[in-house]
Amino acid sequence: MKKIAPPNEPVSQEPRLYRVVADRIQALIREQSIGPGERLPSERDLAIHLSVSRASLREALLALELGGVIEVRGGSGVYVSEAPESDEALPEAGPGPFEVLSARRLIEAEVAAIAARMATDSAVDAILRAVEEMELQHADKSSNEQADRNFHLAIARATGNSALVGVMGYLWDQRGHLWHKLKEHFQTEELRLETLADHRRIVEAIAARNPAEAKKAMRAHLERVTRTFSRG
Repeated sequence: MKKIAPPNEPVSQEPRLYRVVADRIQALIREQSIGPGERLPSERDLAIHLSVSRASLREALLALELGGVIEVRGGSGVYVSEAPESDEALPEAGPGPFEVLSARRLIEAEVAAIAARMATDSAVDAILRAVEEMELQHADKSSNEQADRNFHLAIARATGNSALVGVMGYLWDQRGHLWHKLKEHFQTEELRLETLADHRRIVEAIAARNPAEAKKAMRAHLERVTRTFSRG
């Protein structure tokens, strides 16, 4: 019979996939003697060589960048910034951004559908105000990010289910250092404008009390963000 760990005993966890891939990239750097200032193979070639998805590879590279092992130079490539001495040097960065986006696609699409069924007029007004605040704060990245968070949480509140509000808050708070590094490299003005348009479509579907359209609009929004951040 399998022993169950007592409550105060930590349960061992499998390492996150991006950490495994990052370790393999560090091993590759050592095996091929790629020195500081030298460029790594392209993302496409690395993904093929390591037999991993582009998304997993990109998360691993972000973790290595946070750890100071590599430097990502826009339009030029990925370069070794220091010789990695140990695989333990990488900081713990939480879930990978594509992990979080995958979870959000599953959960937020349903949350939007429920909001379309349950939202009061005042709840719809709160969602609309968050969109308008994003538009007003378009040039201020920090304020715009907060308004974005308010928009998604306002939709969760519109369901009338406090547990869903908690889940949404948790998912949003998982957008840690890797997420911000990803945005730093791949966020564009075009993406920011498309996000505003997506949000308008979501709130319109919720205001129209159309669950199917609200679900579709939220899923399309998160799928587009995923595509933008994972394409080469």
